[in-house]
Amino acid sequence: MGVVNVTPDSFSDGGEWFEHDAAVAHGLELAAEGAMILDIGGESTRPHALPVPEEEERLRTEPVVRVLARSGATVSIDTTKLAVAEAALDAGARYVNDVTAFRTEPDMAGLVADRGARCCLMHMLGDPRTMQENPRYDDVVDDVKAFLTERAEFAVKEGVREDRIDVDPGIGFGKTLAHNLQLLRRTDEIVALGFRVLIGVSRKSFIHRLADVPDPHARVPGTIAANVLALERGARVFRVHDVAEAHQGLTVAAATLDLDGARQ
Repeated sequence: MGVVNVTPDSFSDGGEWFEHDAAVAHGLELAAEGAMILDIGGESTRPHALPVPEEEERLRTEPVVRVLARSGATVSIDTTKLAVAEAALDAGARYVNDVTAFRTEPDMAGLVADRGARCCLMHMLGDPRTMQENPRYDDVVDDVKAFLTERAEFAVKEGVREDRIDVDPGIGFGKTLAHNLQLLRRTDEIVALGFRVLIGVSRKSFIHRLADVPDPHARVPGTIAANVLALERGARVFRVHDVAEAHQGLTVAAATLDLDGARQ
């Protein structure tokens, strides 16, 4: 899953692809490099990020989704807003990536069901403005599993097919370094819930804390290492900024592990 942030303030590439033509060109480049899904987002979810008005987010994302969907790519809309998701699906998106797991707008589940789309339900403690303020868990993996199970059950109750649900433990979303490492170490327990698992570690700050890499663009090796370990533990979707490098690393790892369909 290649990241296309149509935002001025995302944590690692804010502003780089904010203009429509640049975002489209970047999405096409990521697809050529091996991305099987293009995740288009118009609102930053970095720590302390402020909300974007619904109409502004729609205007940022819908035109980009429309062009990239026409190219034949599988397009995902990264949003928590029902109207933004609906506009993106109308424009050709086939996947809804909601970092609040349908908690912000519960009707999103019915929309996904009605359109026959795929979705990703992510765990986040609080919201982007507060999530990194002293996050606490009894057991982070058990707590995340319970949350994802409850949200998946809600989605199914609203008509979403189980085989169209992906789950994401939310690395970096209301987690300390220790929490992130526990979730990666125990990814197999998330996989055991029975849903396809998406991992999003790309360029995140825990890599800096471990390896002293202040520049997010220089965190590609750490990103690949974490993704390969998650692959070995059963994750099957990897949300990344640097598709060519991640694709190469995961291809080699999947072949070595003799995994059929590891990049699907």
